Amino acid sequence: MSIMTRDHTQQQTHEQQNLARDLSLASTRPPLDVPGYEAEKLLGRGAYGEVWVGTDKNTGRRVAIKFYTHRGGIDWTLLSREVERLVYLSADRYVVQLLDVGWDGEPPYYVMEYIENGSLDDLLRQRGPLPVGEATDIFTEVAIGLMHAHGKGVLHCDLKPANILLDQDNKPRLADFGQSRLSHEQSPSLGTLFYMAPEQADLAAIPDARWDVYALGAMLYCMLTDAPPFRTEANLERIESSNGLKDRLARYQSAIRSSATPTDHRKAPGIDRALIDVVDRCLAIEPERRFPNVQAVIDALNAREVSKVRLPLMFLGFVGPVLLFIIMALFGLRGYEDSVRLSEGSITKLARESNDFAAKFAARSIEGEIHRYFRVIRNEAEQRELRRLFIPVADSDLVRQLNQESADIEKLRPVFIEDEQRKQLHDYLKGRIGYYLKELERDPRELKLASMFAVDRTGRMLSVAYDDESIVNQSVGWNYSYRTYFSGAAADKAEKKKEWQDSGPHDVQPIRETHFSAAFQSSTTNIWKVAVTTPIFNDPVAKEEVIGVLALTVNLGDFASLRTNYGADRFAVLIDQRDGPNKGVILQHPMFDKIAQAGGERATPFRLADEQLQQIQSDSSYLYRDPLAKALDDEAVRGDWIPAVEWVRLPYGSKEKEAMIVLIQERYSKAIEPVRSLGSNLKREGIWALVGVVAVVLVLWYVVIRVLSEPRLTMRRGGTPSSKSQATPVHNMTTLPAPQKRIRKS
Repeated sequence: MSIMTRDHTQQQTHEQQNLARDLSLASTRPPLDVPGYEAEKLLGRGAYGEVWVGTDKNTGRRVAIKFYTHRGGIDWTLLSREVERLVYLSADRYVVQLLDVGWDGEPPYYVMEYIENGSLDDLLRQRGPLPVGEATDIFTEVAIGLMHAHGKGVLHCDLKPANILLDQDNKPRLADFGQSRLSHEQSPSLGTLFYMAPEQADLAAIPDARWDVYALGAMLYCMLTDAPPFRTEANLERIESSNGLKDRLARYQSAIRSSATPTDHRKAPGIDRALIDVVDRCLAIEPERRFPNVQAVIDALNAREVSKVRLPLMFLGFVGPVLLFIIMALFGLRGYEDSVRLSEGSITKLARESNDFAAKFAARSIEGEIHRYFRVIRNEAEQRELRRLFIPVADSDLVRQLNQESADIEKLRPVFIEDEQRKQLHDYLKGRIGYYLKELERDPRELKLASMFAVDRTGRMLSVAYDDESIVNQSVGWNYSYRTYFSGAAADKAEKKKEWQDSGPHDVQPIRETHFSAAFQSSTTNIWKVAVTTPIFNDPVAKEEVIGVLALTVNLGDFASLRTNYGADRFAVLIDQRDGPNKGVILQHPMFDKIAQAGGERATPFRLADEQLQQIQSDSSYLYRDPLAKALDDEAVRGDWIPAVEWVRLPYGSKEKEAMIVLIQERYSKAIEPVRSLGSNLKREGIWALVGVVAVVLVLWYVVIRVLSEPRLTMRRGGTPSSKSQATPVHNMTTLPAPQKRIRKS
């Protein structure tokens, strides 16, 4: 944490700073033992006192403690104002947090969180100008933090790199609110030269949000060029030769207003026109031409991001249709030639090719959904609220008792089910399921979850929430470490599952990576489903100790590509192909719904023989017999079918990449039915395809024209370009304090 800024202040000379640094090296004990904290290391001394790095004895958190040992020279009005603002913004993650205050101590002190990466000023000293992307990210974060402060009625009034601290993730945090004002206050506040808006340099000025907008632009300008705007040797010499504060401020205003528009930021490598416009408008001399508030700055940044997608839209809108025309023409010509041949073999081949394309599309769609399920479960496992609710339940005495070998599970489960902490975890999971159900109602293409549950490190079920609230939960409290979704094995580890669930913990290690389980039948609904699981680590960063597993389950029939209604004569089937007892089992078939409606068992284990799969893959003319036809006396599945298969591959670094296959089967008799009218049908379909393509082209062009016609954020400022001046070191910048009555505290 950069508590002691490197900027020179009016209260401390260069000799005093050197003396303070020398004395700090000799100091071994803090001036006061602060209750609850242990001061460990002296960071430095300044005009007001000392800053020590310490540790919170209760939490082990690193803190910074500032002791005011030179009480006689302190402007208590500024200090009390800073503490007041920090308390007011104590819930904002963009602000350095105040932890404790001891005004009655001897000497007085206050405790703040320790920000270890120093200030943005330190970073610029070490690296010089920042890349445009990094500078824009920091600028955006600071703007958001400043917008939060403005939303609470606090104007910073002294924004500069030295007052921006960088946390362990190099995220910026606002600091030093000593010059801040509430939005309704009328008293002036002076900032730092060349970061301070020209109208702010007036002892009669009324605080304005546009002061912080100007400082934001000056800070971004400094990150891009390594010096604030308007800072030249001539301007510095002119200001430093002033007589008194009032004359100094007047010369500062005159220097800014008479200087040419800064242009060095336009030479930064990789900068774009939109970002130049943002900087220029932030630095507008006249407040009326500046952004009216920080929210407007953020809106401009968002507009800049939108403009980045315009080039792909242009490609999509103008080049894409040409490609569509070419593709449609090729496929149409090929179909027409096949129809002319009137060959049964060619029709079968065409149908097979069509099914191959459909199978690939369905498989890629399922893979895409699995990728999304992986991202969802990983994102859910990283939620702080989940960890906050999960850890107390997993570490509770009830769970420890359930995990003992001698535990009376039947007696403990009802107590555990009614446990308040467990109910809170259940309500959270239920809320997350509800969120995804609402997203599905809004957009049918969204993911469809059957349930979400959490188990501890031993496989003990802590809580489960279903998409159907009518389903009675019977699984809480039982041990499911035998399941593949917990261990990552190819098959369940137990055949007598009830005995496994009743007994204590087993020597089964939980997964350490996101896992796609083997298919299993739900004990509640008899529906085939899979689970996507991910470990919950004790430390999400180090990822050393797994404290539990979070899972979501998906009914295999709920994949979007399988919900597509191909029709009675052409449909998709999902088959398990991972090694294990379920290899070859048909997991999803349109006839399952018909079986269930007739009162039968929906998930009867029908299998695809290995010989059938090999023939489908090797022989394009092979006609397939549906395995359900042997067991069902139903015209819907009898007869020959033209098949095509495609593997569904699991994402990321999964051990078994080929998990399932999608089989598209088309009724052979329907495919060869009106052979002679095929040519005319293709012509008619070609016309409709052409109409569809034209319609798509018109829609795409309309979207592109609308996007490109959005007004751009522009800013013009008069003045002639100035010759490039030599940058002055950043550490010479000084915060100008407004004249106030000094209150001396004893």
